[in-house]
Amino acid sequence: MAMIPLERDVIYPESDGRPMGESDLHRDEMWDLVYVLQRYYAGSPDVYVTGNLFFYYRQGDPRSVICPDVCVVKGVSKHRRRIYKLWEEGQSPSFVIEVTSESTRREDLEDKKLRYAQLGVDEYFLHDPYGEYLRPRLQGLRLQGGRYLPIEPASDGSLLSQVTGLTLRVEGHLLRLVETATGTPLLFAQEAVESEQAARLEAEARLRQVEEQLARLRFQQADPNSDR
Repeated sequence: MAMIPLERDVIYPESDGRPMGESDLHRDEMWDLVYVLQRYYAGSPDVYVTGNLFFYYRQGDPRSVICPDVCVVKGVSKHRRRIYKLWEEGQSPSFVIEVTSESTRREDLEDKKLRYAQLGVDEYFLHDPYGEYLRPRLQGLRLQGGRYLPIEPASDGSLLSQVTGLTLRVEGHLLRLVETATGTPLLFAQEAVESEQAARLEAEARLRQVEEQLARLRFQQADPNSDR
């Protein structure tokens, strides 16, 4: 009879040893979305946002693994992980985005779709940045009765996420996340840096104006006969 290995003897790899063979656009979008969602949930200590991390979902079986491009897990602590073990964490992702490509589209549309439904992932979105493989290029699925049903798009093709309270909208090659309640777009990393720089320059300009006004006022007070 085959021996069942003890948990301490089971190795759960952090990588499959293969490089990420995607375009710059695919990679940048994946990390931009992770960044945006991490900022969005920064004040929520029990919401974990990650991407390209191995999720093991069956104890003792390292082959039972899936690797979402972008995902949100609610009800777990927010700390860095090397891998995610479902039986230890107790929560599956509730929201997943796959940035699909020629090399991943079959897996994204078939294997991952089935596995995410079995794991209870409430919402599953797929985005094809180049619009080469999906029609439409942004698609969403919501779990109902144990199976996925398509999320009905708005007239502009955008999709509403009930899990996050965000609207997913295509902008050129990019996937934009927007606060549904306010219509406020969430800034990508570079946009956030540029926005902070612009705000700093504006604040510095206002400070200079105030200093110049104070200097003129002091001069006028010191010399009441000065030209006003």
